[in-house]
Amino acid sequence: MTEFAERGSRNTGELGRTTIADGVVAKIAFLAAGDVEGVHALGSGLSRSVGALRKRVPGGGTSTTHGVKVEVGEKQAAVDLDVVVEYGEVIPEVGKAVRENVISAVERMTGLEVVEVNIAVSDVRLPDEEEEPERVR
Repeated sequence: MTEFAERGSRNTGELGRTTIADGVVAKIAFLAAGDVEGVHALGSGLSRSVGALRKRVPGGGTSTTHGVKVEVGEKQAAVDLDVVVEYGEVIPEVGKAVRENVISAVERMTGLEVVEVNIAVSDVRLPDEEEEPERVR
């Protein structure tokens, strides 16, 4: 066996550590939840308004994860979502689809085990309500 082949067989996973910030998991969960049909937005009306205002203020932050709270450990993560659903959607079905999409995306991208995804539906967007400037999708 050559020296190169011996080096190539080393387990490089034991040569350092990879850490994943809570904000990374929150962004993944935010985008995955927003991809689900029937989800209008994430966050309560107040948190969406505050988030939009913060984006306009210089240095106010660019966080796009309002409505998402995560707890990340070494091997596991838990996600809490505050969701606004489109009127007419079956809320339990939207919740199930959101949960499945978030778990799939977070586990695939981070390797963390998602132990729970809690969903709170805080509002229903009615068809005649004015369109908000910031939608999830």
